[in-house]
Amino acid sequence: MKICEIFTSIQGESSYAGMPCTFVRTTGCNLRCSYCDTKYAYDEGIELTEAEIISEVELIGVNLLTITGGEPLLQEETFHLTERLISEGHKVLIETNGAMSIKDVDSRAVIVLDIKTPGSGMWEEMDLSNLDYIKPTDEIKFVLTDRADYEWSKDMLHKYNLRAKCQVFFAPAFGILLPETLVKWILEDRLDVRLNLQMHKYIYGSDRRGI
Repeated sequence: MKICEIFTSIQGESSYAGMPCTFVRTTGCNLRCSYCDTKYAYDEGIELTEAEIISEVELIGVNLLTITGGEPLLQEETFHLTERLISEGHKVLIETNGAMSIKDVDSRAVIVLDIKTPGSGMWEEMDLSNLDYIKPTDEIKFVLTDRADYEWSKDMLHKYNLRAKCQVFFAPAFGILLPETLVKWILEDRLDVRLNLQMHKYIYGSDRRGI
């Protein structure tokens, strides 16, 4: 499969934020979000066998592992790789953009599912049937660019009763929506959601790769 990069950092997002984590970033994405911060993953990468990926991951020696992209579910090999890594004892998170079906992902994996907002420019690409396969251990994330995105996401939260399914995260698009502003809205509305910040960007800056 085509891999953009494998690196170790802290997990900057989700309920696992702050934990040491190895990232396997796959190449290729079927979306073009307005705020995308990993455009290099559209095309950059090298072909690696499953055995080569697992060997590198084992050499690093970190238990928590995130398969991200790009969009990891574009490559069929991701499904078997996930099974292998979990069977080897890893805790595996799959960060997916919400436009690919999660139905066949190993149920032991933690799905971190984006629901793209209108501000991303990609809302119409969402596969909302994924909500039928979300487990209580999974997580749903909205990245918000403005107040309109917030109101839209709030409506989605209630319309699909998302908090009854799993944890829900609202994230300000980095450099576009101020975290303080989003926090103000969440508190005013007493929303049962969790603030998601890209912790790694506050530590290392927004332009570095492999963080």
